[in-house]
Amino acid sequence: MTATPPEITSSPGDPRHYQLRLFITGSTPRSTRAIENLRKICEENLDGRYELEVIDVYERPETTRDLQIVATPTLVKVLPEPLRRIIGDLSDELKVLAGLDLAPRLPQQD
Repeated sequence: MTATPPEITSSPGDPRHYQLRLFITGSTPRSTRAIENLRKICEENLDGRYELEVIDVYERPETTRDLQIVATPTLVKVLPEPLRRIIGDLSDELKVLAGLDLAPRLPQQD
């Protein structure tokens, strides 16, 4: 699996713009689940205000050094600061939202 190019959905100069890097190891079920979970969370909560780069550490091991990645999958929130890391398949939406400094969306009332 190659690293996917970033999905850019808003301007990086926007203070509400999120720059995210998801570190995975190959095409494992856990990696696939993390990608799917994160994309769903971003689409539902960031509404086009994010850039997501998926990095396969098998193919780009040098990328793990600067951000001190020791386990995968690991999500790194680069922007907005502060830098945060979330480890796991990202299935706990509340934990991911807290790590991204986002409040959960309230269900819409009819």
